[in-house]
Amino acid sequence: MAGTTAAPFAVNLAAMGNAAAQNASDYKALVCLYMAGGNDGFNTVLATDSASWNEYQRLRVTADNKSIALPGLGATGGVLPIAPINSQGRSFALHPRLGTVKSLFDAGNVAILANVGTLVQPTTLAQYKAASVKLPPKLFSHNDQQSMWQSDAPEGSLSGWGGRMGDMVASANSNQTFGCISVSGNAVFLTGKQTRQLQITTEGLPGITNLSAGLFGTQPGSNPLQAIITGQGDNKFQNDYAAVVNRAIAAQGTLQAAMVPAGAGGIPNPTQYVNPNTGVAAANPLALQLQAVARVIAGRNTLGVKRQVFYVSMNGFDTHTAQATAHADLMARLDHAIAYFNTVLAALQGTDMRQQVTLFTASDFGRTFTTNGNGTDHGWGSHHFIIGGAVKGRDIYGNFPVTGVNHALDVGSGSLLPTTSVDQYGATLATWFGVPAAQLASVFPNIGNFTTKNLGFMA
Repeated sequence: MAGTTAAPFAVNLAAMGNAAAQNASDYKALVCLYMAGGNDGFNTVLATDSASWNEYQRLRVTADNKSIALPGLGATGGVLPIAPINSQGRSFALHPRLGTVKSLFDAGNVAILANVGTLVQPTTLAQYKAASVKLPPKLFSHNDQQSMWQSDAPEGSLSGWGGRMGDMVASANSNQTFGCISVSGNAVFLTGKQTRQLQITTEGLPGITNLSAGLFGTQPGSNPLQAIITGQGDNKFQNDYAAVVNRAIAAQGTLQAAMVPAGAGGIPNPTQYVNPNTGVAAANPLALQLQAVARVIAGRNTLGVKRQVFYVSMNGFDTHTAQATAHADLMARLDHAIAYFNTVLAALQGTDMRQQVTLFTASDFGRTFTTNGNGTDHGWGSHHFIIGGAVKGRDIYGNFPVTGVNHALDVGSGSLLPTTSVDQYGATLATWFGVPAAQLASVFPNIGNFTTKNLGFMA
């Protein structure tokens, strides 16, 4: 049975890959920046017209004067105004620590997608309350909603839409090992039906120790070691293990030779970022992950790749407590890393790659508009950034919701019913990446339920 179901997909994949290869004279990369824990979109992108701002202040300050509300325009450390092309009759601003994101937005290289989240089909509040339409399973659960965002299925899913995109354009890469790369551990987002994700560290891809050196003080020991771990035999498990090890050895050698070095003469090292709460400078792990991405992209010709999908992440967004300080630090790190990556891509080995590399944010879910006193609880829809030279920026896409609670999108405590689905978000990126419209349903199972499949934020 497995053979009969897999064969049509494989044939279709080969045909799609050949078409992609013929049209893949240029290079394109997608970088998923995942904010684990559920980013508070309400303090990331804000409506600042009088009615919205007054309601924002009312709901984010408690009766005992505890506040997670940000300072207003013009105040010291106040929110940063932006002017979207389509203002929807309102005014908007960004978190005070997103200075670079604001500059890139003003320059037309950042778009904001409003109120996006996991959906199976368009859903109204009445349908949600009556459970009269199919809803995403296990809403508000971290593990399951992380998996829903990355794969369209709850925890336990075997493939993600980044990996499935990799399947569709696989033949654009002469070496398919390097099509989907995570710099942040195992991510279902990058696992395809055919594509295997490659996990690297910020230093690259570590090799197997003692593979080419002496073993237990004897020089000949390295040869028996490699023979043992890569040898074939009569046992199927042994042979499968040997195949994995051989792939790992080959990938490590190829990537080590291709990745442009970090530091002087190579990809510049990121500066330290400054914690806005303490004033202390420290290394930014997200910037180091993006440096590794840039080092791989710089070696794209040696690797033989035309299409790549990357995954990086940062933790700490589950801000039930101490949100005012915690979120400020998170936004500072996010902004610092984006500034670094944009600068590096602008002159990557002498080439401006910003037109060919698109970074986009994702997270488990949004958070509640109402405060629990010192933070926020799990929500649903949220706002996200798309960044790059190919982005039709300086605009907000989708429907920016009413500020407050008890309206047509509030499922409780200001948790938003999304008006745009993750499938639509991903399908727009996939179309730019080179996945044909006829194949979108193979990557995004629910896309057929939505009338609009391309949201228009990519050139």
